[in-house]
Amino acid sequence: MTVKANWSYPTAIRFGAGRISEIVDACAAAGIESPLLVTDKGLAGLPITQGTLDLMDAAGLGRAIFSDVDPNPTEQNVDAGVRAYRDGGHDGVIAFGGGSGLDLGKVVAFMAGQTRPLWDFEDIGDWWTRADADAIAPIVAVPTTAGTGSEVGRASVITNSDTHEKKIIFHPKILPTVVICDPELTVGMPPAITAGTGMDAFAHCLEAFCSPHYHPMSQGIALEGMRLVKDNLPRAYADGADLEARGNMMSAAAMGATAFQKGLGAIHALSHPIGAVHHTHHGTTNAVVMLPVLDFNRPAVTERLEMAAAYLGISGGFDGFRDYVQLLIGSLSIPDNLTDLGVKDPDIDALVESALRDPSVGGNPVEMTAENTKALLLACF
Repeated sequence: MTVKANWSYPTAIRFGAGRISEIVDACAAAGIESPLLVTDKGLAGLPITQGTLDLMDAAGLGRAIFSDVDPNPTEQNVDAGVRAYRDGGHDGVIAFGGGSGLDLGKVVAFMAGQTRPLWDFEDIGDWWTRADADAIAPIVAVPTTAGTGSEVGRASVITNSDTHEKKIIFHPKILPTVVICDPELTVGMPPAITAGTGMDAFAHCLEAFCSPHYHPMSQGIALEGMRLVKDNLPRAYADGADLEARGNMMSAAAMGATAFQKGLGAIHALSHPIGAVHHTHHGTTNAVVMLPVLDFNRPAVTERLEMAAAYLGISGGFDGFRDYVQLLIGSLSIPDNLTDLGVKDPDIDALVESALRDPSVGGNPVEMTAENTKALLLACF
């Protein structure tokens, strides 16, 4: 992929193959002289991570790394990361990896200077104003997957290890100062992760597009994000070395996370508690519940998805769009339902209660109640 670009929306983004070579300059731009690289266990020893540490080390930034990060990060991971940050005398974070590494890195930078407990900053009302904004460390984000878009987000998802609920921690200043989107870092992703993360990006765009809230900028971004997924996810899945497809999927992921300022919906309201309790992959879970949610929301989104289908070159209006999504999911070898995904002996009522407490509920175009959410969840098995 030969395209390289510098964007300043929603933050400073250095996009293009090979741009991880600019990690030292990105730290300088963010005002970081002693970074802690936060990533997950699986990435810690891989060449892309070690190569980044080599670049840091050669420039005198050290090679400090924290990788005690679970696939669904918890407050225990946050506590350990904050200890590592403080003990090392760091002044900023490089959040490196997929959703788990990015989310945890951002919260470590956020919490390192706070005195109140983590859950005081849940995304409820204006709780974010409780934070000492001046104590939030700068963040450079480096995504190595193309799904969550957390690199351009003002929030992180952290699982409460006591209640097994996913909580959204929000503050405007945890938006990374500089982002490096280098598609070469995603070449090693296995097909199943390419599929799951890609469908996460698609879910973000789809739910933002269907949200009833008013945000025309997000609406346009969501629509083009869906097109990029449609044109590029099958290519990236079939050929992991296709840098053009990988790059376009990185753009789609960032676009999805930018667009869902407009709202998410039932897909995420269901997948958050399922992932927290049953430890399923977030993006794959989104894909598994997507068709039942489309059916659930049909009365409210038919006209809107007819417009989307026309833009995407899909004939048949809502039904054509639904058929396309079904074919896409099938072509990516994603399980047909939550049972096949491995969700065994679920506590349906508890999952429904958690879903209705999830902040995503407010963005769904059809009001979610205990009764219809239970029926929706059962339809996913």
